[in-house]
Amino acid sequence: MSKSYDYLIVGAGLFGATFAYEAKKRGKKCLVTDRRGQIGGNLYCEPVEGINVHAYGAHIFHTSNKKIWDYVNQFAEFNRYTNSPIANYHGEIYNLPFNMNTFNKLWGVITPEQAQQKIAEQRQHAGTGEPANLEEQAISLIGQDIYEKLIKGYTEKQWGRACTDLPAFIIKRLPVRFTYDNNYFNDKYQGIPEGGYNVIIEKMLAGIDVQLGVDFFQSRENWLKKAKKVVFTGMIDEFYNYQFGQLGYRSLRFEHEILDIENFQGNAVVNYTDRETPFTRIIEHKHFEFGTQPKTVVTREYPVDWVKGDEPYYPINDEQNETLFKQYKTLAQYDQNIIFGGRLADYKYYDMHHVVYHALETVAQEFGE
Repeated sequence: MSKSYDYLIVGAGLFGATFAYEAKKRGKKCLVTDRRGQIGGNLYCEPVEGINVHAYGAHIFHTSNKKIWDYVNQFAEFNRYTNSPIANYHGEIYNLPFNMNTFNKLWGVITPEQAQQKIAEQRQHAGTGEPANLEEQAISLIGQDIYEKLIKGYTEKQWGRACTDLPAFIIKRLPVRFTYDNNYFNDKYQGIPEGGYNVIIEKMLAGIDVQLGVDFFQSRENWLKKAKKVVFTGMIDEFYNYQFGQLGYRSLRFEHEILDIENFQGNAVVNYTDRETPFTRIIEHKHFEFGTQPKTVVTREYPVDWVKGDEPYYPINDEQNETLFKQYKTLAQYDQNIIFGGRLADYKYYDMHHVVYHALETVAQEFGE
């Protein structure tokens, strides 16, 4: 049977769209499919009241790689948005990441030396040796006060378990600055595409066949007949019918609300770090693009346990899951006509610039460049 496409790309997210765009440039015919009814994967922005709502959670593009920055800028103009989230702990407001503004609000210290001395005192008082869990790791890095107010509750909500039951490596590198700088990222380039992320994905997939609202697994053999090779960006354990077992994930539930006011919280991202508040953060989308619309849209994020059929957002990269993933990865090496890529296929939480980088690397390897 003659294959009508060079590549079937399962998943219309950033990895799949980047690969499809590059393959088309090289004269290859691609078919892109997705379970959802729209392109873009988790980057999809839904227009509501003139606001680009990040339907699957906040996404801020940031990178120090000029090549990647220049690459994405060919598809859209990026604004000057800088990610400066704040933390709300029972109504007390603190700057994130932990910086001199945070330390001043918490302890009244003014100089970096005073802040460092305060943290050192708390570390010494805690007397933790080699950290055996996340709680001990956090206290050894930043002290008891910051751990209790800004880490403990948020982390326990995010992962659905006590910090004493979480491995230390999760927060090996907490962002801590002894400057009055509220910029969350250290990267050189940062921003939001004007008009939302749909602009980028639409341009990438222009002129490429796309079928939405279809499930690859419901007619797997028929889909495989359509192309010489498959680029699979979904869950690698699902691709192999969970034959070694299910990989672990955390999922999210989003609660969107339109408010008849111009400005709800004054910031795009506010984290709720106490344990009692059921959601981890509220996103006010208009602030990503400095919107002045008369209404606003907010989204509350609720972390939930993942079960089969839910959207998997965060891989649980503990020792057990990593061992399981290696079994699937080994199996994948024998499938010469299947290319795996993206956060689900690689079982790794990628930032967007990592996705683009790995997609371009995969293209170069595929075409011997």
